[in-house]
Amino acid sequence: MAPPPGVFAVTGAFGYTGRHITRRLLAGGRSVLTLTGHPERAGDLAGRVEVHPLDFNDPRRLTAALQEVEVLFNTYWIRFERGPVTFDRAVASSRVLFLAAAEAGVRRIVHISITNPSEESPLPYFRGKALVERALRDLTAAGGPTHAIIRPTVMFGGEDILLNNIAWLLRRFPLFPVLGRGDYPVQPVHVDDVAALAVALADDTRNVVTDAVGPETFPFRDLVALIRRAVGSRAVLLQVPPDLGLTLGAVVGRMVRDVILTRDEVRGLMAGLLVSASPPTGTTRFSTWLRDNAVTVGRTYRSELARHYV
Repeated sequence: MAPPPGVFAVTGAFGYTGRHITRRLLAGGRSVLTLTGHPERAGDLAGRVEVHPLDFNDPRRLTAALQEVEVLFNTYWIRFERGPVTFDRAVASSRVLFLAAAEAGVRRIVHISITNPSEESPLPYFRGKALVERALRDLTAAGGPTHAIIRPTVMFGGEDILLNNIAWLLRRFPLFPVLGRGDYPVQPVHVDDVAALAVALADDTRNVVTDAVGPETFPFRDLVALIRRAVGSRAVLLQVPPDLGLTLGAVVGRMVRDVILTRDEVRGLMAGLLVSASPPTGTTRFSTWLRDNAVTVGRTYRSELARHYV
């Protein structure tokens, strides 16, 4: 069956999650445009998508770019605050984008969020995600586009940062600090499983909120041990107080000119916010993927600052 007419838009199609969504849309015969702050990073998508700037300071330009769009896939968010880029500003920018989409006549917004967001959370990342979700729900209630909100845990595969960089650290250092007891759970989900779910929900007409989670859950220390074995590392896994682990992370961060881990990320991880009580939506097992990609995972360091803040 031929895909329905109309253009699909993806924020950050040249980034991580957005790239996987875009590849699936193109493979399905869709016409795709992207709103991006990094047009020079098209890579394998060069010449295959229409490119517009993601300029939150120019709502009219956003609306004009979205005029022929049927569905907007929103992957925009920040991992941590840096300079003028704050969580409050990211929430406000998301509202600008949603309003521009509504004004342009976009019929549906598929939004990538995070598991366990809460407006009462003491963690700005999770609180901000919840506020963005509320802005989208309020827009729908006011007669705007329908929505699908997808809440992934920690993603792996492709150009992921967190799990790849754990492997990178294990390959290069004789010691790996496990913060606290390391018994807090992690339920990784493959990025392509998240992309498949997002694309599938584009043609739905219902307002949907769903977690996106993989089929395996690990205590964090077991996850690190699994990666250690897969890459042939001899690093000692040492339980350390969280503050010491953050200090060590900051030292390595200065070496690679990046932010390895933030205090809020540690608190969210140790609070068990990267798991879901819902049934798995993804089918890719992290253990199987790791076995199949052990030769390459962690061979290069992937920088958050270089990807999103440069």
